[in-house]
Amino acid sequence: MRSTIEVNGLRKRYGRTTALDGMSFTVGPGKVTGFVGPNGAGKSTTMRVVLGLDAADEGTALVSGRPYAALRRPMFHVGALLDAAAAQPSRTARNHLLWLAHSQGLGAGRVDEVIELVGLRSAARRRVGGFSLGMRQRLGIAAAMLGDPPVLMFDEPSNGLDPEGIVWMRGFLRSLAAEGRAVLVSSHLMSELQDTADHLVVVGRGRVVADTSVAGLIAAASLDRVTLRTSARSAAVTALTRAGAAVADTGHGALGVTGLAAERVVALLNDDAVPFTEVSAHRATLEEAYMHLTRDAVEFRAAVPGVAQGTGRGQEAAR
Repeated sequence: MRSTIEVNGLRKRYGRTTALDGMSFTVGPGKVTGFVGPNGAGKSTTMRVVLGLDAADEGTALVSGRPYAALRRPMFHVGALLDAAAAQPSRTARNHLLWLAHSQGLGAGRVDEVIELVGLRSAARRRVGGFSLGMRQRLGIAAAMLGDPPVLMFDEPSNGLDPEGIVWMRGFLRSLAAEGRAVLVSSHLMSELQDTADHLVVVGRGRVVADTSVAGLIAAASLDRVTLRTSARSAAVTALTRAGAAVADTGHGALGVTGLAAERVVALLNDDAVPFTEVSAHRATLEEAYMHLTRDAVEFRAAVPGVAQGTGRGQEAAR
């Protein structure tokens, strides 16, 4: 069975609002793919279209080569956690899973397996209404795993988890990918994706902004950014700007150099006999790379602190 999600040219409007504007990407097997973008970028709508909960105006969304509606016993093909609050609060966790399992022809044995898998054995007979958000997340993941599917989709799976739960989730997602499954994770926690995801699909305003490996994205954002520490700041600035670099004081006794690789900075300083104690290439975080890519795709921006509301400049800053 193919382990893929294929999204091709999805377009979707809600009245005058364009939610999806040609969204296209593929989630392949054997890796965790992060799905990120600002609020309103189209992430949730895309996932709903893939799962047949919404219909696209144009384009296709396929799970293992077929539309969701064409899947017989769909939980054997794709598991999903979109809303941790979806379970009936008056049911126990085990009964909720038994109800889902029965709809797919699964027995109580598989229910007990997934309860154990997500660490809810001690809470299996408690009512879901008394669960914390983190426990509901684990229950939602157990439901997604019932059919042991080759494709998995999780929306903010670490939301509400404590530190131990976040560490568990990180390892769990990577273990699923290591088994050859296609794993799509929508998240706002860039620090978690940096340690978990292999690939990243960045979206903004209903379309894909970047579709690349996490390592490649970080490398591109880190390119030709160097930290320099020297006792001869003036001489260093002269040598580097003459070679076309931009040099700025970054505070804490350091200079930030852009436009030249670290090796080139070292060579120029040595040529001019400029002493230095540090030349280090900057390694961007995933959050820095993400912010750079999506800076023009943010739907809502807070007003600039210190700018009075009600004035022309204040109103412009808040738009």
